Amino acid sequence: MMNHTENIAFIEEGQKKRKKRYLIVEIILLLLAVILCGLMMTVGNTFYSLGTVVQVLAGKDIENAAFTILTLRLPRMIAGIATGFSFGLAGSVFQTMLRNPLANPNIIGITSASSAGAVFCILILHAGGSIVFGGSILAAAITAILIYLLSKLKKYSTGRLILVGVGFQALMNSAISYFLLIGNENDLAGALRWMSGSLNGVQMTSIYLLLVAMVICVPFILFYARSLKILELGEESAATMGVNTNQARGILLIASVILVAVATATTGPIAFVSFLSGPIAKRITGYGNSSPVIAGLFGVVLVLAADMIGQQVFAIRFPVGVITGLLGAPYLIYLLIRMNRHGEF
Repeated sequence: MMNHTENIAFIEEGQKKRKKRYLIVEIILLLLAVILCGLMMTVGNTFYSLGTVVQVLAGKDIENAAFTILTLRLPRMIAGIATGFSFGLAGSVFQTMLRNPLANPNIIGITSASSAGAVFCILILHAGGSIVFGGSILAAAITAILIYLLSKLKKYSTGRLILVGVGFQALMNSAISYFLLIGNENDLAGALRWMSGSLNGVQMTSIYLLLVAMVICVPFILFYARSLKILELGEESAATMGVNTNQARGILLIASVILVAVATATTGPIAFVSFLSGPIAKRITGYGNSSPVIAGLFGVVLVLAADMIGQQVFAIRFPVGVITGLLGAPYLIYLLIRMNRHGEF
């Protein structure tokens, strides 16, 4: 048997290995993101060299290239980075805090509410632009507040929050179907395109609010990252370890909902990014060393890679949400089968 000194040395060695693995994974994901960004800026209907891209970004007005790079490809790339990180980070927070890999913004109604708000503005109000953006965020915020308040009846319950969220998801999906049925045929194409989740046509003006939301919300999530890991142990355990559970949970939920709502309003609901990023981040870093940051970086890689596949691999160009949906659906089935075998239902 190991003595006290050997136990400490063993624990410290394990911590060093986990930190090293975490750093390696972080570097690999960052490199993949940089490579994908380079491909998005250079590959398309017209190929531009990295040198040309750098010159245009530095302010040189190169005929034809300047418009394509600055107006089309740069906003698309930034939107992919921002939405991927936001969805991945927020999804990881939801799954860790609620201790359920299914408890992501897609499943508990936040994304569906945002979509319902946008579709209502497009089909019923015949609006576009900032009104759709605002309607999407407002619907997600109101739904998140209602879900949280209903989950706190008598006493807060994680299980109740998930069940209430699933109920709201069904309600919002029904509302979307109703709006599609009664909406003007001329507006249907725009609504369906928005619902698929796409980086097509994204402009810098629509990305600024998401970047501001990230600057405000991400630091809060990182600050409460340690509390988030403790909350995974359960409410009572977290409270005995000195965590103000109501404060930590409230701030993490608010910050995550804001990120999801604004990201969805920017590009539409990109399917399964928030669902896939957290569990895969845990697997590649080790279950005891997961981090919302790794989930966010994986979300970036997933969105950028899916967009490149959708735009360059097939004869028909598919929105990024279609590709992430094709990747996420098999994983959801696998996860449900695994949870059923382990008696987690």
